[in-house]
Amino acid sequence: MALKKRFIAILAIALLAGGVYAAGKAGMAIYRTEETEGEDDSLFGHRETLYLWYTDEALTDYLNSVAVSYSEYQDEVRVVPVYTSGLEYLETINQASLHSDETPDLYIVSNDSLEKAYLAGLASEVQIPEDETPMQDIFPEAAIHAVTYQGKQIAYPFYFETSCFLYNRTYLEDWARAQLEAEADLAMGEEAQALADSGETELETADADESEQISGDANESSEAALETDDTQSAVTEEAIVAKAEEALPSTIDDILSFADGYDAPEQVEAVFKWDVSDIFYNYFFVGDHIDVGGVDGDQSDSIHIYNEDAIRCMQVYQDLNQFFSIDTKEISYDSVLQDFMDGKIVYTVATSDALTKIEEAKAEGSFDYEYGISRLPDVSETLSSASLSVTQCVVVNGYSVQKETANAFARYLTEYDTDSLLGRTGKLPVYAGGTTYEEPNAAAYMEEYKNSVPMPKMIETSNFWVELEIAFAKIWDGDDANEDLKALSEKIMSQVVGEAYTEEYIDLPAETEEEEAGTEEAYTEEESTEEESTEAETE
Repeated sequence: MALKKRFIAILAIALLAGGVYAAGKAGMAIYRTEETEGEDDSLFGHRETLYLWYTDEALTDYLNSVAVSYSEYQDEVRVVPVYTSGLEYLETINQASLHSDETPDLYIVSNDSLEKAYLAGLASEVQIPEDETPMQDIFPEAAIHAVTYQGKQIAYPFYFETSCFLYNRTYLEDWARAQLEAEADLAMGEEAQALADSGETELETADADESEQISGDANESSEAALETDDTQSAVTEEAIVAKAEEALPSTIDDILSFADGYDAPEQVEAVFKWDVSDIFYNYFFVGDHIDVGGVDGDQSDSIHIYNEDAIRCMQVYQDLNQFFSIDTKEISYDSVLQDFMDGKIVYTVATSDALTKIEEAKAEGSFDYEYGISRLPDVSETLSSASLSVTQCVVVNGYSVQKETANAFARYLTEYDTDSLLGRTGKLPVYAGGTTYEEPNAAAYMEEYKNSVPMPKMIETSNFWVELEIAFAKIWDGDDANEDLKALSEKIMSQVVGEAYTEEYIDLPAETEEEEAGTEEAYTEEESTEEESTEAETE
């Protein structure tokens, strides 16, 4: 199997080798940064030069500053960040490694590309000096799994992306205030009724008519004062915040319950809305019940897509279409986030870019609310959730002749002074040793990341995400979740084993279906009872 994988990886790169190299160095979309373009290389003849490749232009200023900082820290080393196109990125690195005088010593790449890079010789095992702290003592477990291949750590985790639960805090606090005021009014009403039922009066010796009038005035005055004092004491800011926190859902059912009783402001169009067309925002529904490659995402004999819990999760997902009708062909993440910032949505699922975009909107005055980030809710009381994560890594090129120096810089880049990464690039650092995660909303993303499922590395399952996204869309629109998951598993397994694969059909236990039917019946009866009660009160 290892030879087969290596052949696949080398073949994938070799197929493009001729075209890329024939284009010549001038044809490669590679750009040295402004800080290094005009330098006379002869001035640095006594220094080791490391070339660091990357594809995200948002990193340019940050990487330049880190390069300067490192040169001051290690004056024998010069680091040159090189921005290049992400198109056929590994293939371009391969050609530069074989045919260029400026071989990329390090490069930044997502963890799902690590198997391909390693098998092609473009990634080497990390080198941590014995007197330094091991990587697993510094980074979250999810990050270690993300950079581990066949038991070896072959990259340094740098920054990550995952999805979290984004909510309008202003709406929740307004709801909490109304709930607390209603509870206080109810309590005072019950107290007043209890006092009246006891027959007590403050004016027992007065004339009956006069007593009644005086008592009525006194009661009215005391009740008004009591209502004001008690309401003020009950509805404190601390109580409002605590009540709003209670409204944060721990399960999907909690979202439905809140939506059912929420008296939404006029501008609110949906309590819960998210991009149901993108697997990155949907994956948490099945993330804790589907296994693709084991904990490190590299084991082809550890693939479990079709199972009872995954089917149940997808059935819950499908049922949400009844409550939150969302067109998979019309929805997009950008439109959902904009609707949230316009105050049209209470809850949504968002990636970390929301932090930067919302703060920018607040600074511009176009976002007039408070907001919060929390962990994604579980699917149900018995079905947990887990989001998908992608870790951007710093890889030491297997073709570099300066591996020791490159390893030292990779560690510096990913561990030291990463607190400015979020503010300067909008990226969340994997290293959590600074002050970045003292901010609650950023901390929520880190907590979600710690419990996330890293993107698998296996070449054989590289199309899994596209196929799963298609399955989600079909199930959302009414397809049978059982049949679609079965078909998906058979397709992926056939690719892995190299021949037709058939899953044994899973019959969900009959009692589960009866329980679900009973729940629906109970819900219908409850609605019917409420309607009858309302009609009776009206009559």
